[in-house]
Amino acid sequence: MSTPRTVIVIGAGICGLSAAIWLNRAGHRVTLLDRDRPGAGASFGNAGLLAQWAIVPVNTPGLLKTALRYLPDPNAPLWLRWRDLPRLAPWLWQFLRNANPRDAARMIEGLIPIVSDAVDQHRALVRGTVAEKWLATSDLAYAYDNRAAFEADAYGWDAKRRAGFVPEVIEGDAVREAEPLLGPAIGCLAMLRAQGHVLDPGAYMADLAEVLRAEGGTYRRAEVRDITLTGGRVTAVETDGGPLPCDAAVLTAGIWSRPLMRKLGLKVPLEAERGYHLHLVGPSRMPRQPLMMARAKFAVTPMAHGLRCAGTVELGGTEAPPSRAPFAHIRREIARAFPDLRFERAEEWMGFRPSTPDSLPLIGEIGATGVFAGFGHQHIGLTAGPRTGRLIADLLSGRRPNLDLAPYDANRF
Repeated sequence: MSTPRTVIVIGAGICGLSAAIWLNRAGHRVTLLDRDRPGAGASFGNAGLLAQWAIVPVNTPGLLKTALRYLPDPNAPLWLRWRDLPRLAPWLWQFLRNANPRDAARMIEGLIPIVSDAVDQHRALVRGTVAEKWLATSDLAYAYDNRAAFEADAYGWDAKRRAGFVPEVIEGDAVREAEPLLGPAIGCLAMLRAQGHVLDPGAYMADLAEVLRAEGGTYRRAEVRDITLTGGRVTAVETDGGPLPCDAAVLTAGIWSRPLMRKLGLKVPLEAERGYHLHLVGPSRMPRQPLMMARAKFAVTPMAHGLRCAGTVELGGTEAPPSRAPFAHIRREIARAFPDLRFERAEEWMGFRPSTPDSLPLIGEIGATGVFAGFGHQHIGLTAGPRTGRLIADLLSGRRPNLDLAPYDANRF
């Protein structure tokens, strides 16, 4: 390893927690900063899936046609705050330009190495620690109305099969045998065996912070205001409590990484995909495994303290309050798929997925500044967090990562 360094990690979601833990284990002096509690943003409100099969980006061929069909439909799982369209237009243009066969294949090839071993990466991160108890081995079922709907997803399933994720297709009465909670609206399941999920994402993040502390790292609540460069290299991180000197910094603040990148002179095309969840407290029954509701575009995940229904996409920035339509959509589709399900109450949440136009994160050093990026994971943040943290620790420690990092080049924009 190179000489131990003083490293400030900015942002205590799953990527920041993972980077801090792996950097600390590599012998560096690590301080993790966040203005809130660990995992307070998207790392708290996600669906909890270790989605190592999530190798197909949103912007695949045919996206424009699908979007034009969805946007006028109030029951579709996609929303756009039209008043934000002028601001969003440049990002949307780049996003749609990538929705072609060549670029989609490139994005898929970039996603496979950072998600396809996610369960093993999470287990390596937490083995023998207080956080290990939150990881569950589980099957994953894509739920379709019928076989034709499954076959309409051929592009995605062909890519998954090539990556080693081959579904077991279940139809007819066997659907209810595999998942008794489902009603007659669901007539086909595509089952992936031996996957995994997190039983409580918020508690998992809190325990990961405890792992960092127990192993000698530091966690501090502070608002980061700037990054100081001296001679082109980072020398301090400026916070509301004063400057913190450092030899290197890691930027893992999700969508909130964007203003700090601008301070470094980079305008990264990063946009917030607003994701929603309903957490059903006191459900009358639980599904046997997590499900992806193919038509409704959200996941249903059994957790330690209820049933998490999370997903959908709304484009509209970080300033506006939550919209009611996504919550109504999730409620309507829950009633449709699980007609016998009852629950005490539904807790609502909305958060922000940091999304790049090419659906790939930024991982690696920004120029020669000593500042390392680890953000922009769109829908795969929880899944790819431990792998991302390990890659950053390797780079900062002078170790050669065992995969090509070109798809995630932090300077590509």
